[in-house]
Amino acid sequence: MELLAFIPSPAKGEIVPFGIPLRGYAFCIIIGVFVAVWLGGRRWIARGGRAGTVADIAVWAVPFGLVGGRLYHVITDYELYFSEGRNPVDALKIWEGGLGIWGAIALGALGAWIGCRRRGIPLPAYADAVAPGIAFAQAIGRWGNWFNQELYGRATDLPWALEITRTDGGRVPGTYHPTFLYESLWCIGVALLVIWADRRFKLGHGRAFALYVAAYCAGRGWIEYMRVDDVQMNDVLGLRLNVWTSILVFALAVAYMVVSAKLRPGREEVVEPGDPAEDGASSDAKSDESGSDSDSESDSASGSGAASKSVDKG
Repeated sequence: MELLAFIPSPAKGEIVPFGIPLRGYAFCIIIGVFVAVWLGGRRWIARGGRAGTVADIAVWAVPFGLVGGRLYHVITDYELYFSEGRNPVDALKIWEGGLGIWGAIALGALGAWIGCRRRGIPLPAYADAVAPGIAFAQAIGRWGNWFNQELYGRATDLPWALEITRTDGGRVPGTYHPTFLYESLWCIGVALLVIWADRRFKLGHGRAFALYVAAYCAGRGWIEYMRVDDVQMNDVLGLRLNVWTSILVFALAVAYMVVSAKLRPGREEVVEPGDPAEDGASSDAKSDESGSDSDSESDSASGSGAASKSVDKG
């Protein structure tokens, strides 16, 4: 059957913005990080935090996340790098693709914890602020798989089928379900869900982040089940390892939301401690400015500056 339409794959896995060659996979990861930090920063400020805090902590979280994501991928797909005929050095070539979200979240959380401790802020509050941004970042990052012609599903002749043209890495040219696209769209839905639920129910103490994790896992499970590419072909009891991981992490995230809602209902009142000296100086300045205006107006009206000051301060 002749296809009416399909999604073509890039002939090369790189783009050349401003005349500078850049791997498409890396470009998508970078754009995703910027979006996550930008949105996370806006949400953090809206919760009472300070501008720049999310970016400062991201300096710790992002490198840890990249290392964790790569480690998870290499460990669970070790045969791609350490089996006969493979080059172990390829395990370091992160720009060629291969980041496991579970490892990225785990070590990224460790990096964020370090950054939060240095700033004296609670990690759950920070996680809630950045949760939808992470989902958007994943949605953008999945297009890096498109550049690398990876993360595709079973063969299909649907109009939105993905065309695979490469023959390396066990690929067979043809048209397949674009599971990278399915996951990208699912992540956008997850981000919007978290934003809506957070506004509607005032989620706090890490529950917005747990909702993101649970919702993402619900989609990742069925999307992973569709995949037929050469990644993660080591099945466990008939299911891919990532499917089992999705089930386990989903259960843990839901359990956390239930227990946390009972033990610590509501949302944090203070997410970032202020600088007493800075806050005090700012308050004094505002008080002096308003006090001088009130004094002058009161003095002109009643001629009693001292009485006016006592009334203003009350």
